[in-house]
Amino acid sequence: MMYSEVNGTSLRWDLSGEGKTTIVLLHEMGGSLDSWDQVVPALNNGRRVLRYDYRGAGMSQKIKGSITWDAHADDLAALLNAAGIEGKVGLAGIAVGAGIAAHFAVRHADRAAGLVLHGPATGATPDRKKASYDRADAVEAGGMASVVDSSLALSYPPVVQLNKDTYNAFRARWLGNDPESFAALNRMLADNDITDELKRIACPTLVTAGRHDPLRPPSVIEPLSKTIPGSQYLELNSGHFPAVQTPGLMGQAIHYFFHAMGM
Repeated sequence: MMYSEVNGTSLRWDLSGEGKTTIVLLHEMGGSLDSWDQVVPALNNGRRVLRYDYRGAGMSQKIKGSITWDAHADDLAALLNAAGIEGKVGLAGIAVGAGIAAHFAVRHADRAAGLVLHGPATGATPDRKKASYDRADAVEAGGMASVVDSSLALSYPPVVQLNKDTYNAFRARWLGNDPESFAALNRMLADNDITDELKRIACPTLVTAGRHDPLRPPSVIEPLSKTIPGSQYLELNSGHFPAVQTPGLMGQAIHYFFHAMGM
C-alpha cells in the first residue's frame, strides 16, 4: 500500500498488475479499497489496477466539515498524476464510488476512457433527503454502531450473505468508519444532486444494478442508465455491494466490458 498527499488531502492507494492500460476502482460509501480484494485478481492480468480509499474513507485523511463531488474528482485526478498514470483510464465504481467516477468522467473528460457504474448514487431523491440527514445526525451522535443494523439490513440482506465470515468481516470493517466523515458523505448526497450530469458522459459506459438491492434497485437504475448516451445496462444477481457479495460477477462484468474496449 502507498500513501500520497494530493489536492490537500492524504490518500491510501494500491497499484497492481502490469500493462499499458489502467482501471481505477472506487469503493462504496462505508467501504474502502479492501472492498475490492476478491475482484482485483480477475482484473490485473495484462493491465494495471489502481484502487484507493477516497477522502474520508478507510485509512485516507478524514473529512472535517463538508465535502463536495468536485473535491473527490480532483483528488482522483491528482492521485493519477502522483502515481505516474498518464492518459485515459477506465473507472469502475460502486454506489457513491460510481457517482464519483461519473462526476470524474464529466469534470475530467480527457482522463476517462470508459465507466462501469454499479447502482450509481448521484444524489438523494426528495423522499430520501431527510433519511440522509437523519443518518448523518445519528452517526455523529451515536457512532457507526447506531446505524449499522438498519443500514446493512438494506445494503447487505440475508439473500446475499453467501458467506458468513465475509459478512462478519465486512460488518466489523464498516463499524470502523469515521462518523464525521460518514456524516459528511451523507450530507453531500443530500445537498448536491449530480444526476443531471449523467447525460454529459461522453465515454462508453456500462451501468449495472443488483437484483437484491432495495437501495438502488433495477427499477431505479435501468431508467437512470438510459440518460447516459449509448450506455449498456446489465442486471446482476447481487446486492448493493457486489464487489464483496458476489466478486466473481462484478469482476466478470468489469473485465469483459473493458476487454471489449481493448483495455
